[in-house]
Amino acid sequence: MKNLKALKAIAINTIRDEATAITNLIKFVDTDFLNCVDLILHSKGRVIVTGIGKSAIVGQKIVATLNSTGTPASFLHAADAIHGDLGTVQKEDIVVCLSKSGETAEIKVLVPLLKEYGSSLIAIVGNRESYLARQADLVIDTTVSKEACPNNLAPTSSTTAQMVMGDALAVCLLEARGFTSNDFARLHPGGAIGKQLYLKVSDLYPGNRIPQVQLDDTIQKVIIEISSNRLGATAVLKGKALKGIITDGDLRRMLEKNTDIGSLTAGEIMTRSPRTIASDTLVVNALSLMRQNNITQLLVVDKNTYKGVIHLHDILREGIL
Repeated sequence: MKNLKALKAIAINTIRDEATAITNLIKFVDTDFLNCVDLILHSKGRVIVTGIGKSAIVGQKIVATLNSTGTPASFLHAADAIHGDLGTVQKEDIVVCLSKSGETAEIKVLVPLLKEYGSSLIAIVGNRESYLARQADLVIDTTVSKEACPNNLAPTSSTTAQMVMGDALAVCLLEARGFTSNDFARLHPGGAIGKQLYLKVSDLYPGNRIPQVQLDDTIQKVIIEISSNRLGATAVLKGKALKGIITDGDLRRMLEKNTDIGSLTAGEIMTRSPRTIASDTLVVNALSLMRQNNITQLLVVDKNTYKGVIHLHDILREGIL
């Protein structure tokens, strides 16, 4: 086994080789690339992505990215296509075929069948002189000078190039469609990313208790209120009006400063003008406010009425952080 220093150098060289390959793709953002965006944007059918080997794996990722950003897409393995699954392709569909060489046997069988169907064919290919490139209606060039593999054999730089051009295509389509963060949230309702875009404070705080004391309540009552509700704080009210907050940190500081706490009231140790948040605020914004002020809870206030507490733990449970 090579020593650690040699392995580190290999890893760094691999990253550099692939970074160079990606940078060189800029010159391939040409008229054909832009026409691909326009063709897909105005298509009445779906995008069918196909390929074989490592290109097929990249194709599945491209399909996932397209679907999640507003462009309906399906994956069709090239080998499956020529063994009975070609019926999934309809005339108005656009087929995107990935191949480094453009000369793979399965691709050579598949392409004439696609042409016979009348489907538009986009090639994401690493050889502009290949069979696939010559037969395609449009070509997205992903040529790389060499693989990051020291033997120049294992698909490394070439598959990275395919993925990057697929991302570039998806992002262009996203922008052209005016795809918004709300659209993204609609397609990702179960994930942490989606939750950042739709989950509101009102979805979390009602599960908590509503700790509260009055201005003239004793320290003993404050301690009981904070400990029994397990939110690390209590609101301080005058009647129904919010006047302040007392946290467990305030209690510790009070004990450090005072030897006789029996006569103290909530109003004397509270923090005035507490940080509050409206119930219709996104949870991700509540988290940002907590971080900015180095606190772990916010009082929920709607129309000057204290409604409850949202705690950092509530946000952690949702996987937002």
